[in-house]
Amino acid sequence: MTQSPMAGFDLADMTWPPPPYQPPVPPRTEADGVRLFDGVTYATTPGFRPRLLDVRTPAGEGPFPAVVWIHGGGWLDGDRRYPPPTVPAALLHGAVLGAGLALVSVDYRHSLEAPFPAQLHDVKAAIRYVRAFAEVLGIDPDRIGVWGESAGGHLAALAGLVGPGSPDGAALEGTHGVGSGDTGVLAVVDWYGVSDLPALADHPMPPMPGGVEFPDPYEALLGGTEAERPALARAASPVTYAEGTNPPPFLLVHGTRDGLVPYSQSETLARALADAGGEVALRPVDGADHIFLGSPDIEGIVAESVAFLAGHLGAGA
Repeated sequence: MTQSPMAGFDLADMTWPPPPYQPPVPPRTEADGVRLFDGVTYATTPGFRPRLLDVRTPAGEGPFPAVVWIHGGGWLDGDRRYPPPTVPAALLHGAVLGAGLALVSVDYRHSLEAPFPAQLHDVKAAIRYVRAFAEVLGIDPDRIGVWGESAGGHLAALAGLVGPGSPDGAALEGTHGVGSGDTGVLAVVDWYGVSDLPALADHPMPPMPGGVEFPDPYEALLGGTEAERPALARAASPVTYAEGTNPPPFLLVHGTRDGLVPYSQSETLARALADAGGEVALRPVDGADHIFLGSPDIEGIVAESVAFLAGHLGAGA
């Protein structure tokens, strides 16, 4: 007899509307003892793809301090699973886990799915989720840092500076996923992120190779030009939130010949953080373009970034 596809299914277990997040999936343990929670749904919104994150924890007993990795891609593209092509995933993952840190890699809505502040809402939702399920994930909820590159660096800076007490803080925190809870972080690594959108209004975009059509990333993020949406451009700029805050320690790493996001963007944020009394280190990568193209020492850049995070998150403590 053919079994009914409804066998074992209990309508009483259903909820409607569907929950705004899912509990962590069962992890798998790799040969080296690393535990991987792969494709965890940390937030859902009707009409959008579920937002996913992966969690890797080192071998051994936790809970471990955690780094939330935020990918780049001009807010238009990118994937939690892939660092920039200059940084092998094995290098990034191995460096973080080898330092005794858990790695949380997050997806977020792209700008043509939803304009700003949707991207920040998603990063904040991921941090809330990790704290809410910290015990299951093997993470110390009191020791979380953020690290991002390019668009992800911009979002990491915002995650470190925006809180409930910020201008329009409640609107920028959002209520996606786990709807409330602490989203503060102890340290930020920002690789070549934008810090001041109005200052980039007249910055020419470099031509795309092969004549590829690519929307203007800033207009896509804002849902219009800076001139049309000046208040939103200021709200999306990390420098807006440096003054009057108690910022966490920042490491800013930026190529001095970055043709996409000028090096001056990190200089501007470094000055603003220093003026606010924050601890900030600005690390120029001499002669490097965006994604550190042209740098001979990618491993050194990764190692310095991981060491910064491990030191401020108390890895091994």
